[in-house]
Amino acid sequence: MPIDDAGVATGTAERMAETRARQEVLETALAMSRRGLSPGRSGNVSRRFRDGMLITPSGMAYDAILPHDIVFVADDGALAPGARKPSSEWLFHLAAYRARADRAAVVHTHSMHATVLACAGKSIPAFHYMVAVAGGKNIPLVPYATFGTEELARYVAKGLNKRDACLMANHGQIAMGDTCTKALELAAEVEILAEQYFKVLCLGKPVLLCDAEMKTVLARFKSYGQSAQKINAQK
Repeated sequence: MPIDDAGVATGTAERMAETRARQEVLETALAMSRRGLSPGRSGNVSRRFRDGMLITPSGMAYDAILPHDIVFVADDGALAPGARKPSSEWLFHLAAYRARADRAAVVHTHSMHATVLACAGKSIPAFHYMVAVAGGKNIPLVPYATFGTEELARYVAKGLNKRDACLMANHGQIAMGDTCTKALELAAEVEILAEQYFKVLCLGKPVLLCDAEMKTVLARFKSYGQSAQKINAQK
């Protein structure tokens, strides 16, 4: 497939597909920011594309980004000549895709309550049945590592191995989905659950659902909604 110096496919159909994919990443990042899920220039969005991914650029205000600013990063981490610098978290995005071949988009946010819990060293247990929306009986917390490092990428890959979302200690949250829209929806749901759990903790010790009930919920979630949802329940 012909590729120009900016990493853009040169055939008409290929150009159109790439433009649509870049626009999808950009629109998701704008929606994330406008919904208050990630303040300022924090957070990042990516989607699988060909033999790598398209990801938001580093340090740019979301409302200043144009589709051509979205960065293609190959599976081996290579960038095209002249491309913008990708998000500093590109390593854990690639690691997440390698861990989850069944997912095609990643949304990382510093949403308020998810970040509060992450900074307190708390995962989100089965205080509410909707915790199963992330694919298991809890939403785990992965250990802290400096942003942009391979160490953090390894932690994220492990945390997402059997979940579609996790909290990142002293950092924020990350969510995956079949599409950018689904990943963003999950990130928003995780933030709602984080806020609810935070408020429950303010009242005292939470009442948790048992593993048997969460197993039942996970099974029911597989046929919930208009299309079957793939749930990676922890064994």
